[in-house]
Amino acid sequence: MSEHAQAQPADDHVVLGTLTSPYGIKGWLKVYSYTSPMEGILDYASWVLRQGTTLTRVGVLQGRRQGKGLVARLEGIDSREAAEALAGAEILLPKAELPALDADDYYWYQLEGLRVVTREGLALGQIAYLFETGANDVLVVKGEVDAGIEARERLLPYLPGEVVLDVDLEAGVMTVDWDPEF
Repeated sequence: MSEHAQAQPADDHVVLGTLTSPYGIKGWLKVYSYTSPMEGILDYASWVLRQGTTLTRVGVLQGRRQGKGLVARLEGIDSREAAEALAGAEILLPKAELPALDADDYYWYQLEGLRVVTREGLALGQIAYLFETGANDVLVVKGEVDAGIEARERLLPYLPGEVVLDVDLEAGVMTVDWDPEF
């Protein structure tokens, strides 16, 4: 599957990782994966690579764990020089190709950008991004000025049913049980 330079907008895609550098002389590349588990990125038969504004669909021929990371061999890339040309490319996947989730489960990209409000309706800001800790995922909420509360960044644990009370993707709002002073 090597359809090249597709003109689909990047908003239709989610970033799965990055090609970092060549591995060996036969065209393999080191892969930095954002998926959890990290090997999940290798479950897809093809990726869309973004270099600048160019999107290119490439087949994933092989992939494996190598040391603490991953390496992959891509369709049409059979030399170190060809691999070097892809170093730094982002690995994307069309959102439509992501596996369906159970109700009340969300991909991180779906939560990023949601407005966060307390159960009393006080706006805390927007979810800028999430990160993983050993115990739970954490929402990074960039604050808004509302009702005299100063703008700031807050770290909220992503704990559905405890801190996260409701997620309304259509309205773009997450309701939380959180003290705005904290």
